[in-house]
Amino acid sequence: MSTLSSFFHGIGARDLPPVHPPVPPDTRQVSILVLKEMFRDSADFQLRPVWPGGEHVPGVWLCWIDGLVDAEAVSEQVLRPLTEAARFRGAESDGARFRLLEHGAVFSCTAQTRQQAGETAEDLLRGNCAVVFDKLGSALCFEVKNPSVRPVGQPTVEKSVKGSKDAFVETLRINTALLRRRLRTPELELRQKRVGRRSGTAVTVVSLRGITKAETLETLLRRLEGLDIDGLLAAGQLEQYLTDCPASPFPQLLHTERPDKFAEELLNGRVGLLADGLPMGFLLPATLPAALAVAEDRGQHFLLASALRLLRWLALGLGLLFPALFVAVAMYHQEMIPTRLLLSMIAAKQDVPFSVATEVLGMLLAFELLMEAGLRLPDPVGDTVSIIGALIVGQSAVEARIVSPIAVIVVAAAAICGFLMPSRDLAGALRLARLALVLLAIFLGLLGIVLGLCLLLLHLGSLESFGLAYLAPLSEGGFGAVLKALLRPPLPGDKLRQEGLHGGNRRNQK
Repeated sequence: MSTLSSFFHGIGARDLPPVHPPVPPDTRQVSILVLKEMFRDSADFQLRPVWPGGEHVPGVWLCWIDGLVDAEAVSEQVLRPLTEAARFRGAESDGARFRLLEHGAVFSCTAQTRQQAGETAEDLLRGNCAVVFDKLGSALCFEVKNPSVRPVGQPTVEKSVKGSKDAFVETLRINTALLRRRLRTPELELRQKRVGRRSGTAVTVVSLRGITKAETLETLLRRLEGLDIDGLLAAGQLEQYLTDCPASPFPQLLHTERPDKFAEELLNGRVGLLADGLPMGFLLPATLPAALAVAEDRGQHFLLASALRLLRWLALGLGLLFPALFVAVAMYHQEMIPTRLLLSMIAAKQDVPFSVATEVLGMLLAFELLMEAGLRLPDPVGDTVSIIGALIVGQSAVEARIVSPIAVIVVAAAAICGFLMPSRDLAGALRLARLALVLLAIFLGLLGIVLGLCLLLLHLGSLESFGLAYLAPLSEGGFGAVLKALLRPPLPGDKLRQEGLHGGNRRNQK
């Protein structure tokens, strides 16, 4: 038991210092020659000499990255006021001209003074343009980002019936604005970090002052500081680098594309994480009951929401155990099957040349192939492949006596149960556990299923997500906490936040 636990936790040393030192920033003084050297093979690096106030002043340059800036904004907000003579009347030196630009001579809401070439290059890559004064060794960077981004659309994975119809996009500031519209309080804190030595991805840690647990927030910030990777480009990278046990297939960060669910979990005491370029938000700590809850639960009557939540728990158990139980009973414990059902199974099985184990494993493999084909192909082709695989090939396999109808029913029922899982990561982990239980049932029967369930419960019980048990409150709370996890109580009576999430302010309403 201890060996299994140490295997899953051996890779999770999250708080150790990075092995490789980060790439040091370029600390050379700003000059146009240094910037041209840094972007020497970049065709999108643009620069031109400018005359402040229309007077011939050598050594002043305007540079930007084509495609990251709005060309019209550069012309109207920076270049036009920069060349107007009236704005620089009386400015006889570069220092005086620099101070005029710094204090409002250019139509830009932001103006950053830079003394180092590395800082100037970072600003250029974020969508700024830079006015470089070679003689001063300084630059002024103005924000003129290209506004062509994907607009806010509807959720595509987490469907909304009674909730909001907007979803996160790939632009970080749009996502933070969606949160600000829902939580209009200065207690909403946004701490921004840079992750990736090459990508420089902006990551924002979101918390609510007075509600978020301080230890959870500090742990996340410390782990982000310890990240030493070249780039952060995919959603799965965050989970693998930040979680306590990255070897476990079970999701240890909750993710959502809906800002309303994100804001609701912040009010519950969780910490949020938004990354530039990723159209989703991450929430921590994660628990198994939280992965089975959906945002629509709070918008429905508590009896209906409780019934649907119980249905998801039932689907979790059936999707995990149904194929393994069928294999174990059909191979080792036929006396447990009712007589009429057993005779029906024997009649359907007579002309099938394969064993029950081969049938179930083959159907599970066929289901995974259909899932991958439907995901990787374009939408019209993917739908066609699913229809052909499920109806034509499946029906033909049954009629040709390659598989028995009962095996098709069992695997299809387990697959439908998997589709009820709100989290796709949780559904994928359950598919792996289901396959492992089927293999144990093939070799050991019901004993193998019991052994597999014990190992699974041991693993889930040993998992922690940022200091909170993965099975909480099922493993830590009393009877009332367990009922609250399995059912959704009426909102007027749900006055307390979950123990272990909040930072001392447990009451959410009077």
